[in-house]
Amino acid sequence: MKLARTLLALSALAATTAEGAPRDQAYRMHSRLAGVPPPPAVLDQMEALIKDGKTEDAAKLAMTNPAFYNLTLKNWVAPWTNKDLSVRAPLNDYSATIIGMVRDDVPFNQVLSGDFVYVGKAGLANVPVYSNANNDHYAALESTAVDLMANLEKQTQSTLTQLGETAGVMTTRGFGSSYFLDGTNRAAVRFTLLTYLCNDLEQLADTTLPDFRIRRDVDREPGGDSNVFRNKCAGCHNVQDPLGGAFAHFDYQNNAVIYDKTKVMDKMNKNNTTFADGYVVTDDSWVNMAVAGQDARIGWNGAQAGNGANTYGQMLTMTDAFPVCMAKRVKNAVCLTPVKDIADDDVADLAQQFKTDNYNMKNLFARTASACMGD
Repeated sequence: MKLARTLLALSALAATTAEGAPRDQAYRMHSRLAGVPPPPAVLDQMEALIKDGKTEDAAKLAMTNPAFYNLTLKNWVAPWTNKDLSVRAPLNDYSATIIGMVRDDVPFNQVLSGDFVYVGKAGLANVPVYSNANNDHYAALESTAVDLMANLEKQTQSTLTQLGETAGVMTTRGFGSSYFLDGTNRAAVRFTLLTYLCNDLEQLADTTLPDFRIRRDVDREPGGDSNVFRNKCAGCHNVQDPLGGAFAHFDYQNNAVIYDKTKVMDKMNKNNTTFADGYVVTDDSWVNMAVAGQDARIGWNGAQAGNGANTYGQMLTMTDAFPVCMAKRVKNAVCLTPVKDIADDDVADLAQQFKTDNYNMKNLFARTASACMGD
């Protein structure tokens, strides 16, 4: 009799656990995607979808919560917008544009080349109009907790900013304030490689590449030792400097991105007496010297030379590394796995589906959340 009762109790426990598992998975999935617990009715719907094997539909239901846009996506993209890689960066036109792209299913391979920018809808209370000279518009959207899912709208960037060249988020004020401010515009190259290919210069450095496009401000005998240049400095500059010409006409002055097609910005040829025989930037041409050798692993496709930021951005998003990197970044956000701990093979299927699916970022989030909902 005792044995029968024990078996009955164990059977009931097993049934409860089996019934509870999808609900636990639904709760976890919603909390990770939206950053907030699900309302009871939504939890019921997600549980039913998971029981029916429609796990991606359950994830998409979670993404209808405005917090997915205001909280999860904002925090996801914030580190991309600043050199400190800080999640505490304020909302700006860089981050708002990516949030809008995800909401509207804009193919994400346009992120570095599209002629659009997302702003808040006209007429929002206590929200000033967009200005390329300050971040007041986005600061107000954030401080007044405007629902970004409902109130972002896509506008033509070239019309709104009047810049002579647009290249997706790379020509937003948020990007320029971090990567065109002062310096030599090399930061624009380094941080786009890091953000969109998940490779920093140390990983791409190759001392075997030709160095004829390294600029004049790089000492060929630092500390009096030419070996330091050849075995260390040249490795990064061989990759970075030939690509940097893409930003030759851009600067960030008086709190705004500026573009002048008629001149190369002085910063591109600063400190020109350090090594007078170095490369002189005379236009916005760029060339990818890293196609061969160890960096062939990136999977470079399409044109490997061009003019301007737009063609440079297209080159990056056509690589095999781009969808892999995006899959890693989404897995980091949804499954809480550090990017550095994710091997390429771990996200190969997700990356291929992302590419086949016309780079739909919302679907990538749903697939990734489905894949790790039990973790």
